Amino acid sequence: MKFFVDTAEVDAIAELNELGMVDGVTTNPSLILKSGRDILEVTKEIAEMVDGPVSAEVVALEADAMIAEGRKLAKIADNIAVKVPLTWDGLKACKVLSDEGQMVNVTLCFSANQALLAAKAGATFISPFIGRLDDINLDGMEVIADIRQIYDNYGFDTQILAASIRTVNHAFQSAQIGADVMTAPPDVIKKMAAHPLTDKGLETFLKDWEKTGQKIL
Repeated sequence: MKFFVDTAEVDAIAELNELGMVDGVTTNPSLILKSGRDILEVTKEIAEMVDGPVSAEVVALEADAMIAEGRKLAKIADNIAVKVPLTWDGLKACKVLSDEGQMVNVTLCFSANQALLAAKAGATFISPFIGRLDDINLDGMEVIADIRQIYDNYGFDTQILAASIRTVNHAFQSAQIGADVMTAPPDVIKKMAAHPLTDKGLETFLKDWEKTGQKIL
């Protein structure tokens, strides 16, 4: 499974990137706002830092404007994936941009039907939002599983990018189902390393080591 980092915070990306935990980055208007940075400037910095796709999102609502914004964002770097919303106009923009050879991430997906349309429109990535489905008492993982089955049935190349991941269980279940990619905030990725039994075992080892009176260095 590929790990994308869902943030526009450059320092957080750099820390994970040094550990080989970054296969790409996703941003959106809310994350750009949180960073306090200019979208073109911070996206360029991120794209230079990581080798994989960096999603940069359009903000227009009509297809022609989305296409124009997407083309401008694509000029930032060769590894930009233009992010468009899963609306009818977004699908139109996806088709045009993907036909031009541009990576496209279709975002705000909440159903397998939507994901099927995105694949037909040539999307590179489809981003189903797990956490937001959970918020309205729907099972986000069922949607991931449905999309996986449909894509496998027909051999679609569109990669399932599990998004709106809020917990380590979301990450595990997405991998178990077979999502191609997950995008998660840096703190969720770090929490995947944590386990109470690891902490307890380490504490025991260190106490026993202290009793030996030995030193390694």
